[in-house]
Amino acid sequence: MAKNLVIVESPSKSKTIEKYLGGDYKVVSSKGHIRDLATSGQYGLGVDIEDGFKPNYVPIKGKSSVIKELKKDVKDSEIVYLASDPDREGEAIAWHLKDALGIKDKNYKRVLFNEITHDKVIEAIENPTVIDDNLVKSQETRRIFDRIIGFRLSKLLQSKIGAKSAGRVQSVALKLIVDREREIEAFVPEEYWTITAIFPEYEAELFKYKTETIELHNEEEANKVLNELGQDYTVESVEKKEKAKKSKFPFITSTLQQEASTKLGFPARKTMSIAQKLYEGVDLGKETVGLITYMRTDSVRLSDEFVKPAMKYIEKEFGKKYVGYVKKGKKKENVQDAHEAIRPTSVLRSPLKVKEYLSSDEFKLYSLIYKRTLASLMSDASVNQTTIIFDNNDYKFKTTGSILIFEGYLKIYKDYESNEDKILPELGEKEVASTTNVDCSQHFTNPPARYTEAKLIKEMEELGIGRPSTYATIIDTIKSRDYVTLEEKKFKPTEMGIETTDKLQEFFSDLINTDYTRDMEDDLDRIAEGGLVWNEVLKKFYDLFEPRVKNAFSDMEKKAPEETGEDCPECGSPLVIRKGKYGAFTACSNYPECKYIKKEEKEVIEIMDCPLCDGKIVEKPTRRGKVFYGCTHYPKCKFASWDKPTGEMCPECGKYLVEKKDKIKCSECDYTK
Repeated sequence: MAKNLVIVESPSKSKTIEKYLGGDYKVVSSKGHIRDLATSGQYGLGVDIEDGFKPNYVPIKGKSSVIKELKKDVKDSEIVYLASDPDREGEAIAWHLKDALGIKDKNYKRVLFNEITHDKVIEAIENPTVIDDNLVKSQETRRIFDRIIGFRLSKLLQSKIGAKSAGRVQSVALKLIVDREREIEAFVPEEYWTITAIFPEYEAELFKYKTETIELHNEEEANKVLNELGQDYTVESVEKKEKAKKSKFPFITSTLQQEASTKLGFPARKTMSIAQKLYEGVDLGKETVGLITYMRTDSVRLSDEFVKPAMKYIEKEFGKKYVGYVKKGKKKENVQDAHEAIRPTSVLRSPLKVKEYLSSDEFKLYSLIYKRTLASLMSDASVNQTTIIFDNNDYKFKTTGSILIFEGYLKIYKDYESNEDKILPELGEKEVASTTNVDCSQHFTNPPARYTEAKLIKEMEELGIGRPSTYATIIDTIKSRDYVTLEEKKFKPTEMGIETTDKLQEFFSDLINTDYTRDMEDDLDRIAEGGLVWNEVLKKFYDLFEPRVKNAFSDMEKKAPEETGEDCPECGSPLVIRKGKYGAFTACSNYPECKYIKKEEKEVIEIMDCPLCDGKIVEKPTRRGKVFYGCTHYPKCKFASWDKPTGEMCPECGKYLVEKKDKIKCSECDYTK
């Protein structure tokens, strides 16, 4: 029992932390969750409904060997530090480790690493806590909610309409997309006209007649105005204001995903994957260190420990006038304030200093986080804004201009926020400007825009559905289930997505909606705070939900399979398209009396001559539909590759070249074309 054992979630994190702690500590990884609900029992839920929703946990597939190794490590250790991630999911993982590995209360400590730096790791080890049972119960309740809703509704939809799945938050997110599409379809464009006076250095747009806002609905109304205009525009008023332009708060999980989507073009999944790497640790040559704090947070708070050196850094690098203030965020519902905002672990590690150690995408995301955090502590930018109102026979025209007079936070954040000067000439009241160049244009109102990934995340956050840490998974799910397609980076529901939503709304409209889902999140928060009993919350839900499911199984109309127009060669019944585990196939509609299945002739796509024999390399599908590349002489020839061969050979080693991550590389050596 010579060593203290530290168990973390990530293997890469374990290497970083072990360097900090030294020889008295062994740091190992659980590689995430080790257990999950079984798929046995009533409806395969892995939950004993009758016994107070008692969960039945089993090792996750492939984790039995991990558990076995961890048990050996625990046996050889005196104290076990459970150091899974510092959130509800991490708290649950810590509890599962303690329970599954048989660790006694006196032999464990719970430690929280909000950032993976030497000092913070040591500080966490020296100030351990215990597992928060309320957080564990909150996560457990969420998991059981998701299992019950997911399993029961997915089974229902699979049997009735052939949809792949449904989920507690996934189905509400899909409903948002479908509802928006219906708004677009129902939208009736309205005609309107604008009139703009064009001067050499600026333009002024008509906005009032006398004191009333003017709206022009057709060409006749627009022509009436044109006929009453003269060429002289008299300056009625000139208003000059100095306006402050404030920086935004530092990032939380949802705003990081949104900004990385709009500014860097990163999907939410990619953003969170890169952020995880930056949090867990990057090898900087002389040290391995986490570059950012924990990336799953709802809080915009920054610690004094970071703010004070950051303010000094701003003053040193940019000057005293650029030093700003700490913004105070309004307390929102459902905000978990256990962690700070996402920020760099050290203000001294500027993006350029660590650039050589990061991939291109890692550098882009780190730069965004670093500059956003620093900008939030810098002074406001200042803009001189000028508004000039002209009068032309009682028709009022307006033009505005602005000049940036002090950069403030834009000194560091201007790459992500545009601010172009629009300079107006110096004009005084009663001064006359003349023009005969007047633009009269017809327009039509636009329907509401489809959701981009960033807009959908923002909408879910504002509605209080799901948690920011789950948004990436939710979006991946509705895409992978073919419920939506992307058109110009915007979500459009498929026919299956629309049908799935319509069926759920027909039978579960009071449960699958934003209000009920938000209330469920509130209940989970109250369980985490110790204000509600977890299984009482589940019982209240289940007593409402399960009768609806049984009713839907009974009353929901089953969708007939699509006919192909061919007859079965064995019994003469129509052939139909059915969906199976490995995709669609054509079979007899008279199943199970007739078990005929049509064998599909698949096009063979030849890629190149086989480098191992005289066969051909062709595309081949796995049983799950994934494509790989193999030889026509299989099994005699065992050539196989997941990467697509190009048909060319490497000029350096003679092996074949493949397409890999948008590059042409050698399958054997380091050659890149």
